[in-house]
Amino acid sequence: MFKRLLAILAGLVIGGAVLAAGAAAIAIIITYPRLPSLDVLTDYRPKIPLRVYSADGQLLGEFGEERRSFARIHEVPQLMKQALLAAEDERFYQHSGIDYMGVLRAAVGNLVSGHARSGASTITMQVAKNFFLSSEKTFTRKFNEALLAFKIEHTLSKDQILELYFNQIYLGQRAYGFSAAAQAYFGKPITNLSVAEMAMLAGLPKAPSAYNPIVNPDRARLRQQYVLRRMRELNFITQDQYDAAVKEPLQLASATVDSNQPALYVAEMVRQAMYERYKDAAYTEGYKVYTTLDSHHQQWAYDALRAGLLDFDRKQGYRAPESYIDLASAEGEDQTEVLDDALSEIRDSGDMQAAIVLSASSTEVRAYMRGGKVAVIKGAGLEFARRALSPKLAADKQIRRGAVIRVRAHDKGYWEIVQMPDVEGAFVSMDPRSGAIKSLVGGFDFNRRSFNHVTQAWRQPGSTFKPFIYSSGVERGITPSTLFNDAPLTVPGAPGSPSWEPKNDDGKFAGLISMRRALTQSKNLVSVRLLMAVGTDYAQQYIQRFGFSPKQHPAYLTMALGAGAATPLQMAEGYSVFSNGGYRIKAFFIDRIEDQSGHVLAKTQPAVAGQNATQAIDPRNAFIMTSMLKDVVRYGTAAKAMSLGRMDLAGKTGTTSDWKDAWFVGFNPNLVAATWVGYDQPRSLGRYGYGGTAALPVWMNYMANALKGVPEVELPVPTSIVVKPGAGQRGGDEYYYEEFQKTNPELKIDNHGTVPGSNASDAAVDDATAKDPNAPAAKDAVENVKELLF
Repeated sequence: MFKRLLAILAGLVIGGAVLAAGAAAIAIIITYPRLPSLDVLTDYRPKIPLRVYSADGQLLGEFGEERRSFARIHEVPQLMKQALLAAEDERFYQHSGIDYMGVLRAAVGNLVSGHARSGASTITMQVAKNFFLSSEKTFTRKFNEALLAFKIEHTLSKDQILELYFNQIYLGQRAYGFSAAAQAYFGKPITNLSVAEMAMLAGLPKAPSAYNPIVNPDRARLRQQYVLRRMRELNFITQDQYDAAVKEPLQLASATVDSNQPALYVAEMVRQAMYERYKDAAYTEGYKVYTTLDSHHQQWAYDALRAGLLDFDRKQGYRAPESYIDLASAEGEDQTEVLDDALSEIRDSGDMQAAIVLSASSTEVRAYMRGGKVAVIKGAGLEFARRALSPKLAADKQIRRGAVIRVRAHDKGYWEIVQMPDVEGAFVSMDPRSGAIKSLVGGFDFNRRSFNHVTQAWRQPGSTFKPFIYSSGVERGITPSTLFNDAPLTVPGAPGSPSWEPKNDDGKFAGLISMRRALTQSKNLVSVRLLMAVGTDYAQQYIQRFGFSPKQHPAYLTMALGAGAATPLQMAEGYSVFSNGGYRIKAFFIDRIEDQSGHVLAKTQPAVAGQNATQAIDPRNAFIMTSMLKDVVRYGTAAKAMSLGRMDLAGKTGTTSDWKDAWFVGFNPNLVAATWVGYDQPRSLGRYGYGGTAALPVWMNYMANALKGVPEVELPVPTSIVVKPGAGQRGGDEYYYEEFQKTNPELKIDNHGTVPGSNASDAAVDDATAKDPNAPAAKDAVENVKELLF
């Protein structure tokens, strides 16, 4: 009887097994032909984001919904592959796509629990799921996953499968694939990762959010240590390597600071240009854009502008904390959660870190920072904000518990309280011969204000515009030695309108003064008289040679004082004409566009000074103007720049009415740079708002680095220029057009307002204007000089 029961039971088991096998076979026969094609794997084309690079190959920015960086499997470090196998599939190179023992264990566990709780997915099965299936945990999906894994294994090699997994898997922080994750979490290529960092990344596929080291550092650490243990157990690493990796503190890239912050304005300019050209494909086809930027110049410009704006803002005093967080009922772990949540919404800005005050007194402030670190600020670190520590101050101005402030590590090793500046600025530098932009910083912090002040801020250029008016005078026959009367001037207004009485900035008058010296000292009254002499219509036409639009510079006498509108980029382009010998160049920032395989799709072919660029002004004019702008640096409003120890620098400061804009534009033969400082909503910069005090230091800071070790360049005197030694400012040389040598190049005005040698002057002006069909007759121009120099 017992034997019979055993036989019946065995028959049932065998019969059940046969039926199950038959059912499985039928399911396979029905399902397998319906499995999706593997073309998406054999012709793998991931959505690669747009990447922007400097001219020297440094990554400046990345744009796309997904962070991706494709890597061939032979490029992946062996230890990274081993870390991944230890965490996900140690028998990957032995099984055929399905780990049957693992599947059996998972199936038993799921049957015991009554529902699908876990699986034993191999790397091949995960590839199948990531490319073709949903993430739901059902027996049907698992069955299809296993069949797909079998199909994949019979189509692709093991290394091909691992390559697909390595590049496709989602790892948090918008990163797909381990190369992208290495940049997202550690800010470095995968080839530079340590064993500890590799283990951290290898632990992410199981649960990217739960094991995200930026969001959940404790859980991520436990997962990392598990991976390290498995690597040691499998003899992928030695005991010494294991011990070192367990102890290694990880330096994570901040989730709130873009590591490419110095170049974000340029990266955005590239993104806009690429979208205009390729639309949505710009973000998925893996285009690589190489800009003209030099990464060193960009860093110097970024640092210089930020330092200059912070220094200017510091002189205005501490305003108040950025905001306040209610910590009244938060204690212990609850307080930490509140603090972390609050800081997650606030971006750091460069080295200026957001912090929340835990306690504050007149001698010490304790502030909670990202990652749980507490900064203790005392002594010199409190000096800037000391007034805000007074309990007598209004509550919304006090640094008190819950206040959101900015702190920075001082060079001398202590924490100090700082603040984000209200004032904005812009800086751009370029090669004056080709227009290739070397650096561009559109504001203090792109993440705070994405408005690009270099290209979008139309501001009054003030006295930095005067050289273009002076150049028009040189073109009309006025020389650097021509004497003007720096004296009060009243210009009658239109009927019913008040008269205009321009003033010099210092309120003083110098009397008779040469044009050279007037530019050096930025004399407003001489600039107005000069414009009156050449004529506003002629000057308005003339400035177009430098790239300025007449619409932005109406033909009024106020044009002499820079009352029109220009961007910092336009000003740099304009001064390039002086620097390069008189050629009109166009600024550009994209050198070439490549596809993801490195094939060049487009390349900029700029017009180059001295080759194929348009001659905008006479090279003699450019030389003479450069010589006068050198005097501005040597003896005038930009004399501070002489501390750079160079004699080949030229430039001009600019300050607009009521000190609303501060400028400096300067150059040598190889580099031109413009800087602007002001408020987005124009208002006075105050007593520190001069071009020489607010803008010039930024330019000097940059140039000190950019020209370090670069030999000085002195351009030769152009032909048809007469050099008169000792006739210039402070005993320097003076320069005239050769054709004016027959006349009296030193036009003088006596106390009675008469102009000796007017016939000779007639000839000189006639020579200077004969080439311009739109210029007034020579007699009219000379009469202007006679009548309007006073």
